[in-house]
Amino acid sequence: MPETSAPATDRRRWLTLVVVGLAQLMVVLDATVVNIALPSAQADLGFSDGQRQWIITAYSLAFGSLLLLGGRLSDLMGRKRTFVIGLIGFAVASALGGAAPSFELLVAARALQGVFGALLAPTALAVLTTTFTIPKERARAFGVFGAIAGAGGAVGLLLGGVLTEAFDWRWNLYINVAIAAVALVGAFVFVPSIARTGPRPKLDIPGTLLVSAGLFALVYGFSHAETDGWDSPLTWGMLAGAVVFLAGFVVWQTRAGHPLLPLHIVRDRNRGAAYLSVMIAGAGMFGVFLFVTYYLQLTLGYSPIQTGLAFLPMIAMLVLAAQLGTNIFVPRFGPKVLVPIGMTIAASGMVWLTFLDATSSYAAHVMPPLMMIGFAMGTIMPASMQTATLGVDREFAGVASAMVNTSQQVGGSVGTALLNTLAATAATDYLLEHGRDAVGDAMIASYAAAYWWGAGFFALGAVVSALLFRRRNQGLSLSREIEAEEAAEPTLAH
Repeated sequence: MPETSAPATDRRRWLTLVVVGLAQLMVVLDATVVNIALPSAQADLGFSDGQRQWIITAYSLAFGSLLLLGGRLSDLMGRKRTFVIGLIGFAVASALGGAAPSFELLVAARALQGVFGALLAPTALAVLTTTFTIPKERARAFGVFGAIAGAGGAVGLLLGGVLTEAFDWRWNLYINVAIAAVALVGAFVFVPSIARTGPRPKLDIPGTLLVSAGLFALVYGFSHAETDGWDSPLTWGMLAGAVVFLAGFVVWQTRAGHPLLPLHIVRDRNRGAAYLSVMIAGAGMFGVFLFVTYYLQLTLGYSPIQTGLAFLPMIAMLVLAAQLGTNIFVPRFGPKVLVPIGMTIAASGMVWLTFLDATSSYAAHVMPPLMMIGFAMGTIMPASMQTATLGVDREFAGVASAMVNTSQQVGGSVGTALLNTLAATAATDYLLEHGRDAVGDAMIASYAAAYWWGAGFFALGAVVSALLFRRRNQGLSLSREIEAEEAAEPTLAH
């Protein structure tokens, strides 16, 4: 691959944004596009309901546990090289999954997707972080990227419905090959390679093993709680192991000569607040995608395509808010104002959803709260993602970006397990009180319980972000000082 140290032209930078946006879209939508295909895949390959969860869990375990390693490898190997490897690997894994003749091969392919997704996702964000350094352009780029991160799940629902109904469940995996091919050509042409100067840091092997084991145990523990309940010894054993491994990782990072995640990255007040905001928003969002999907299909009788189309107004508001926020409101007010406002709007939208029943109409009762939540996510995600990577030394841009993805993944795992458990408990209680014939009403009661808890997540996020984010002048002055210092230093390789 040719190496160049010349700064990218304006046009090249924006085409780079298109390339990394495609990669991010592919990774994010893959979390939901396969969900729509599961019933068809199960009928085709003949696996049981108990086995079905592993199509989702295999991906999330590999992806969640290897994100920090993937981010650090992009720092060590070079952004462009790592990005290309991630794209090729994700495409090959997707092709294997699409052609899988058995359940076992499909699960293996999904795990392989997770491995390369963990390499690709933080690298895409790191490429964006190191490409856009001019504050105004950076804000605009992160607005687009944040909108993709927030809307990818809903896009996956729509795309999954179209592909499953019009073609075959296997095309939910094959579509990644087409997206990756376009992104790969763009990566070779537009993503710059910058030669490394100075000694190459070493990979922190003990830290990598500790954090990967800790994240694996954490995601597995919450996934197991979702399927086998909170009274399972394996659930609590894995969660306890996660605490031990992650605590050991933190201790080791204070002593390692070449730490995987230098703790000053997460100790920064603004970045710490941004990571927490992304995690809380990720947990709350599952109350929207998961339970609104159930409500639309099982209660209102929508088809998969109709369900995906129902989320389009939400996506439109998310994109609108992302552009308004990053271009106008974040520079003027900062994340300390924008993120709590977004969390509060999202909490209000979730409360509105609790009023849905079997007679509710989409236009009057479902679409307005979805639009509110979309606007809220467009306010939260770009501001948080931009703040999470702002002012990080270039040599650690990959691992700082990985922390964004890790926060979102952990939040999603926690949210899925907690909300599913709480919803199931609410449904059981309703049936015990009203009799076994009230199944439909029990389902609606379970969704309402999930929405209430999702509103609670967002309300907590509003308080946390309001307290932790610096005031606008403090944050901006610090960021400018850091950017000035970095501009004066020799450029490191990526």
